[in-house]
Amino acid sequence: MSKQSAPIVLVDGSSYVFRAFHALPMLTTSDGTHTGAVRGVVSMLRKLVSQYPDSPVVAVFDAKGKTFRSDIYPEYKAHRPPMPDELREQIEPIHAIVQAMGLPFLCVEGVEADDVIGTLARQASEQGRDVVVSTGDKDMVQLVDKHTTLVNTMTDSVMDEAAVEEKYGFPPRLFVDFLALMGDKADNIPGVAGVGEKTALGLIKGLGGLDDIYAALDKVAELSFRGAKTLAPKLEAEKDNAFLSQELATIKTDVDLELAPDTLANADPDQQALVDWFTRMEFRGWLEELLGEGEAPSVEQPELDHDIVTDQATLDGWLEKLKQAELFAFDTETTSLNYMEAQIVGVSFAVEAGSAAYVPLAHDYLGAPEQLDRDAVLAQLKPLLEDPQRFKVGQNLKYDASVLANHGIQLRGIRFDTMLESYVLDSTATRHDMDSLALKYLGHGTIHYEDVAGKGAKQLTFNQVRVEEAGPYAAEDADVTLRLHQALWPKLAAETSLVSVFDSIEMPLVPVLSKIERQGALVSTELLHRQSGELGQRMEQLKSEAYDLAGQEFNLGSPKQLGEILFEKLQLPIIKKTPKGAPSTAEDVLQELALDYPLPKLLLEYRSLSKLKSTYTDKLPEMVNPQTGRVHTSYHQAVAATGRLSSSDPNLQNIPIRTQEGRRIRQAFIAPEGYRIVAADYSQIELRIMAHLSDDPGLLTAFRGGQDVHRATAAEVFEIDVEEVNAEQRRKAKAINFGLIYGMSAFGLAKQLHLGRNEAQEYIDRYFDRYPGVADYMDRTRAVAKEQGYVETLFGRRLYLPEINARNKMRVQAAERTAINAPMQGTAADIIKRAMLTVDEWLEQGGADARMIMQVHDELVLEVASAEVDAVSGELCRLMSNAAELSVPLLVEAGVGDNWDEAH
Repeated sequence: MSKQSAPIVLVDGSSYVFRAFHALPMLTTSDGTHTGAVRGVVSMLRKLVSQYPDSPVVAVFDAKGKTFRSDIYPEYKAHRPPMPDELREQIEPIHAIVQAMGLPFLCVEGVEADDVIGTLARQASEQGRDVVVSTGDKDMVQLVDKHTTLVNTMTDSVMDEAAVEEKYGFPPRLFVDFLALMGDKADNIPGVAGVGEKTALGLIKGLGGLDDIYAALDKVAELSFRGAKTLAPKLEAEKDNAFLSQELATIKTDVDLELAPDTLANADPDQQALVDWFTRMEFRGWLEELLGEGEAPSVEQPELDHDIVTDQATLDGWLEKLKQAELFAFDTETTSLNYMEAQIVGVSFAVEAGSAAYVPLAHDYLGAPEQLDRDAVLAQLKPLLEDPQRFKVGQNLKYDASVLANHGIQLRGIRFDTMLESYVLDSTATRHDMDSLALKYLGHGTIHYEDVAGKGAKQLTFNQVRVEEAGPYAAEDADVTLRLHQALWPKLAAETSLVSVFDSIEMPLVPVLSKIERQGALVSTELLHRQSGELGQRMEQLKSEAYDLAGQEFNLGSPKQLGEILFEKLQLPIIKKTPKGAPSTAEDVLQELALDYPLPKLLLEYRSLSKLKSTYTDKLPEMVNPQTGRVHTSYHQAVAATGRLSSSDPNLQNIPIRTQEGRRIRQAFIAPEGYRIVAADYSQIELRIMAHLSDDPGLLTAFRGGQDVHRATAAEVFEIDVEEVNAEQRRKAKAINFGLIYGMSAFGLAKQLHLGRNEAQEYIDRYFDRYPGVADYMDRTRAVAKEQGYVETLFGRRLYLPEINARNKMRVQAAERTAINAPMQGTAADIIKRAMLTVDEWLEQGGADARMIMQVHDELVLEVASAEVDAVSGELCRLMSNAAELSVPLLVEAGVGDNWDEAH
């Protein structure tokens, strides 16, 4: 295609700035500069440049200040919140990088980016030149004509005249009238009160544009949609708003511009400026590409050649490809995110980049095409999926394994998981979902689920999605997964220690966690209902007491009302303020006030009980699976930066153990008849890891001698004999021991122990004097972290610290605290995972009539046949103790009970 005949590409830069900011995680450089929006916008532009090599790619952004629309209607966009600081700091780099890329850059005062794009599009169209408008803004539909097409780079969707007609039932020129009738909450365009999307569609399809509608108000009642009979008077009353909204929603096409379409052209990139910006933004892949020092994510995406498989012959061809492949990507599309309930709607696979297939199996909307029989297809796939020598790669394959189990298939040969590859490579670099990974490592914006299924209350389940839309989405999942593996694995394979973490800890854990999830835990709904009632009664009592203390009734859950009571009426001291300047009523503020005032103390108890009631005693009974009679949590391997597992639905990690109410919730986790609960817990594991890492003689002696380490520390800090240590001194020593491994300062310790800061500093100084190895470890760790940007666990897991060399001193101090603690938390996480693997292996070999049902913090919880409790407890402690070789013993304590609380 010649440059003269190539389309002009007009990019709605402002739309993409906000989309990229909200779509990507809060990415930052090592000095804390935010870069997520920059990365997203530049990725999109690079993709467009590669897709339209002969076209000018024009980036258009909103200018600062008000526009003519604000003069017409002062409330226009008036309720929009100010741009977040984290985004504001990225605008300048975006503008600078766009210009350094050599792309025409437009930012015109007094109008919006839409108006500049509209003007250029109309001028080009009148000259007979094709235009591609790249935007995510639906308002641009009004610009579509025979030469102008909309493209959404995030979703790869295209809107031409035919697509607009098909989607809305009217031509693009009427879209502005559609907006005028509906209004637009995002832009604060009023529209016509009482007219929503369906009514607006009915009016335009029935009568035409706004002028036509108001010329024929007497015919509105004859239209067939709901509410038409009473609509005409409302339209008459709202006429001014309708035409005002039309004026606000109309994109100007006559902006006075210095550039004309035929003068637009890409210039040569400013290589040095790009090097400077990519260095500053720490975009290492793009920087390496510019400097020619290594491979970087290519923005040239292979055109996805995908099959929608609806006949046996095509399926046979793909089955043969899968049999011949050394590795294939596999993904399921299902009816639900709940892995216990989900049923397969279709499966997708890929064996080489750019080629994938989707096999629809259970799309059941009206008019769905003929599909292959699900049971028959799964029966053909079963030998491949269950063969441990046929290697698979997926994204979060634990979910797919569980869904396949619902259909009687045990997924084996799980060789790679791109979510875990990314997580082990750098747990803090990005979120580890497919969309984030594709954008970061491939420069590729994926089709999102919402793009094919809609969003909100009207969102479809996948079986309701049309096959022609489901196919590209599902096939892309498999293709992107394979390409992500091809991008990630070489990076991981270059680091032996990371390969070890991936191959010996994270990947083997996938089927073990799936097994625990599917096993679930038995809970007593009767006990939980009783607890809910009792918690509700106590909350009502607390509420009454709070009213008495406040001298009036108020909403205990309202920060505004609470602030008025505490700081205006009762005149309590203001500890700190919110970003908007109001006195804070946050948890830490109430805790400090609770030391001296009764109402904050009461409010803390109320909040605690409310959270327990809503999160656990009310909710857990609703989460019991009707088929199994158990609750089934989801364990997440790629969330916590340190390597620890987290869980959700229900979150087992957050059930408090120090309060009576929290322990009562644990009492509701019960053993089935003939079994008992065995809970095995590592004792002071992080302190033991500290002793190993620091090689401090005092700590080593205490742990090797089986001493009470807190009592031993108290003796050292308070300079007394061990026998003289009282309970209060031991409590303080415990706070010091645990506080220091979390990097606690003298200020923090003073606050926790209610001491003067000087006294707390004396304790810390004395601690380091008695345990010099700990002080050396901390100094050494800070230095290593600053030098290499990460710290490591004993097993080689890396924990990156993006802000260890930040300009902001507070961020640096926080990163240093993380650097000191992360090797301990991360090593503890690795140890419990290794223990789970060995315990599972023992149970699989028929070691006992027992099964793991939960992993919480440093604890493993099992259901064990009553007759085998003693034997299992002993073996469990032995296996867990041997999960790592430290220079001090790993002590494991096991408890037994009819419920979790008794066993803990």
